[in-house]
Amino acid sequence: MSSRQLKRLMKSNISPPVKHVPERTCIACRQARPKRELVRIVRTPQAGVIVDERGKMTGRGAYLCRVRRCWDQGLKGNRLEFVLRATLTPEDRQRLESYKAGL
Repeated sequence: MSSRQLKRLMKSNISPPVKHVPERTCIACRQARPKRELVRIVRTPQAGVIVDERGKMTGRGAYLCRVRRCWDQGLKGNRLEFVLRATLTPEDRQRLESYKAGL
């Protein structure tokens, strides 16, 4: 935004446009948060279920907060399997548990 446009906005009492922040919902606590605050877990055809740090991988995804309590709740039972529409293999579960240990 140029200084000329900014001056025009200030004179007209119109606030500058607010940038849209994408929100996602944690599957454990059901709280909507900005996408960058959550961790994406993705089901891929090649590698199974993995953690997507960047949030850009293709595949069906689910989001969890960066809190161990949410990870415990998400990995308990079959909530994550239901959301991803996939069965977690022991390797997938181990991969997710090791990520959770690093939180």
